[in-house]
Amino acid sequence: MWLVAGVWMLLAAVSAFVAIRVKMPAALVEIVIGMIAGNLIILRTNAWIDFVAGFGSILLTFLAGAEIDPAVLRKQLLPATAIGAASFGAPFLAAMAFAYLFGHWTFDASKIAGIALSTTSVAVVYAVMIESGLAGKAFGQLILAACFFTDLGTVVALGLLFANYNLWLMGLVAAIVVSVLVIPKFVPHVIARTGRYVSEPALRVLFAVIFLLAALATYAKSEGVLPAYFLGLGCAGVMITFPDVKRRLQTMTMTLLAPFYFLKAGTYIEFSAAVSSAGLIAVLFFVKVTAKVIGVFPLARYSFGYTSQNAKYLTMMMATGLTFGTISSLYGLTHHYITQAQYTALVTVVILTAVVPTAIAQALFKPKEEPEEMEAEVP
Repeated sequence: MWLVAGVWMLLAAVSAFVAIRVKMPAALVEIVIGMIAGNLIILRTNAWIDFVAGFGSILLTFLAGAEIDPAVLRKQLLPATAIGAASFGAPFLAAMAFAYLFGHWTFDASKIAGIALSTTSVAVVYAVMIESGLAGKAFGQLILAACFFTDLGTVVALGLLFANYNLWLMGLVAAIVVSVLVIPKFVPHVIARTGRYVSEPALRVLFAVIFLLAALATYAKSEGVLPAYFLGLGCAGVMITFPDVKRRLQTMTMTLLAPFYFLKAGTYIEFSAAVSSAGLIAVLFFVKVTAKVIGVFPLARYSFGYTSQNAKYLTMMMATGLTFGTISSLYGLTHHYITQAQYTALVTVVILTAVVPTAIAQALFKPKEEPEEMEAEVP
């Protein structure tokens, strides 16, 4: 167990050094390193790695929600919802239509393809926003908020098209509402009274709530990242009030937990399976990215007046995919809506979209001079 942990953390450390050297986000490099290690040294996960990686994805999603300042969200609600809706709708319809009409997939399999390729990776985008310094700018907040609305569309579509309405789902909705209302009021009092203790009782309470919500989500046939996102949005004010607590939570997540998640994501790509489905993968990748560009870029550039470079950067960020894309694909496989070959193709495309658009955005379209909407730091 310790040897396995040492190998994974060594790969995480190598990824961090390479990321600094090539000036790319660590998350992006970790996916690539995981892909290489998964094929060359047969890096594989086990139960405890799956748990650590899962916890990492949940905390990344929580922090992404907590990064969105409520005042900024209200101010940018229109562009965030419009861009998020276009970012979901265009690739969903395009991928579903292609899979059904040209790929001759079943209608249910086509719906899974549309959902899996409509997503935007909150985990990847959040990691990039933090490392690039955009998370504290209004422009970065807009991107994170648009990601939220994109993935909200994905979750709603998965629920409506493959409905599994039961008491667990009702309980999950009720628990999310209660936690969003109660936890942001309760945690500040705990931090104020116990913040000087290294045991961090407030964070332990927060983790317990996150675990319980994830358990409810699992029983409701959903995923723990969904309630974590809403809880993060609810706790955004708390994180602004206590930046030192937020910083410690970010450090723990990005240093210890998130590397397991991103490395594990890279291991999902098998070179042999990807080569055999290379044509399908290339076409599905083209369909998703093209649909994202057609749906997002005109809105960002002409409807909301962002500069060409920043509109392109935003579009590439919205074209990323990872968490909800793999979740949707796995849902389709385990419920026998798609075949193993279709699953491999979808997951490979999803992971490629976590790497390629991010690399393009960072290399070609990264904002060099901050426009007016990016000038003010979010307090």
